[in-house]
Amino acid sequence: MEEKKPLNAYVPKQIFFTKGVGIHKEELHSFELALRDAGIEKCNLVQVSSILPPGCQVISRTRGLKELKAGAITYCVLSRCCSNEPRRLLAASVGCAIPSDKRTYGYISEHHSFGQTQRQAGDYAEDLAAAMLASTLGIDFDIDESWDEKKEIFKISGKIVSTRNITQSSIVQSHGYTTVIAAAVFVF
Repeated sequence: MEEKKPLNAYVPKQIFFTKGVGIHKEELHSFELALRDAGIEKCNLVQVSSILPPGCQVISRTRGLKELKAGAITYCVLSRCCSNEPRRLLAASVGCAIPSDKRTYGYISEHHSFGQTQRQAGDYAEDLAAAMLASTLGIDFDIDESWDEKKEIFKISGKIVSTRNITQSSIVQSHGYTTVIAAAVFVF
């Protein structure tokens, strides 16, 4: 008889953030090189949606990469942007909003764009995650307000402890494809 795993065995305990860029004449190969640059090329990646599990600990990229096993099914929130149009600005970003109550889940967002700087894309992804978390916590949050106004909302509510993003941008070279990725990778 096969042993059943308890349901909480599928809830990640840790998460780390990574990014990469790849350039090659073939689009698929440029994606592989971006994964390699991010250190996650050896995994069978499964893209998941936007929930940061309650109590999930953020760990460093270095520590997280040490936890990965070649060929393992690895869950992540992945943002990817690719083009072969010379001089095109690409960005891929993952934002994260962490609630102050560790028993509550947070949000992870993915955003990819053309023409946004690394900072613009990162701020936008972070705002997306914060807006999703704020809406579940009953906080009135307007993504179009200035950052200073939003920080005040966070402080007053006391419900969102921090936000962060990881973003990779690049300008497409004159030959082949450029792919940028950003990922939040779960560790069990």
